[in-house]
Amino acid sequence: MQHGYPDAQPFAPARYPGLAGKVVLDTGAASGIGRAMAHGFARHGARLMLLDLDAGGLAAAKAELEAAHPGVEVETVRASITDPEAVEAACAATEARFGRIDVLLNNAGISMNKPSLELTPDDWRRAIDIDLSGVFFCTQAAARRMVRQGGGNILSTASMWGLASSARRLAYCAAKAGVVSLTKSLAAEWAEHNIRVNAVCPGYTRTALVDSLLARGAMDGEALLARTPLRRFGTPEEMAEVALFLASDAAAFITGHALVSDGGWTADGF
Repeated sequence: MQHGYPDAQPFAPARYPGLAGKVVLDTGAASGIGRAMAHGFARHGARLMLLDLDAGGLAAAKAELEAAHPGVEVETVRASITDPEAVEAACAATEARFGRIDVLLNNAGISMNKPSLELTPDDWRRAIDIDLSGVFFCTQAAARRMVRQGGGNILSTASMWGLASSARRLAYCAAKAGVVSLTKSLAAEWAEHNIRVNAVCPGYTRTALVDSLLARGAMDGEALLARTPLRRFGTPEEMAEVALFLASDAAAFITGHALVSDGGWTADGF
C-alpha cells in the first residue's frame, strides 16, 4: 500500500502472440504509461523507437529497458508531436533504423483541470494541439508507411474522459473524445490497408505524476477510490497489458474499439 492507497494485486504478465520482432514507435515513452508499454513490448522481443521531448527521461528509459531486457533493440528520438515535420522526421528515422513501423503507440499527452470560464485561448490550443492534433500527426505519418508495407497497428491512449465527461476538464475531455472518434473513423477507412486502429481508455492510474499529486494532497485520493467500484487505482503495467493484447494477433479481428480500463468508473453511471 503506497501513500495509504490499495495496491493492485500482483499478476504474472501474459504472453501475447505475434509481437516478437515488431517495430514499435512509442510516443510519450519517457515516463508513465508510455514507459510501461515500452517494457511490455520489449518483454515480447519487439524493437523500439522511443519518442519524447524529455531528453533525460528518454536516456533513463533506454538504460532501464536495456538493463531489464538484455538484447533489446531500442533507440530514442527527441521530438514534439505538435510539429508535423518533426513527427515525419521521427518516423523516417524509425524506418531508417529498423526498416518499417509495425506498431504506433500514441502515449504523449497532457492533462488539464481548469474551470471552463477561465480557459484561455492558449490553454485550449495547447490541450487540442498535444492531445488531439499530435495524435493525428503521428498517426498519419506512421500510417503512410504502414500502407506501403501492407499493414500495421495503431494504438492511442485516450481516457475514460473521452467517453464520459467531467467538470473543469473541458479541453481535456474534448481532445480525448476526439481521439476516440479519430480511432473509429480511421479504423473504418484503413481496414482495406490491413491497418487496425484502437484506443486504450485508462481510468485513474498510479503514474509517478499521480503519485506526486496524491502525496502533496493535490488530488483527493479517498474520493476517487470511493467513486471507483474496484476501490483502487490502475497501474501503468495494467494499461500496458491492454495495449499488448490489442496489438497482438489475439486481437486480429478487433479494430475501431476504445477499450476502457477504469476499475468500473464509467460503468457505474454519471
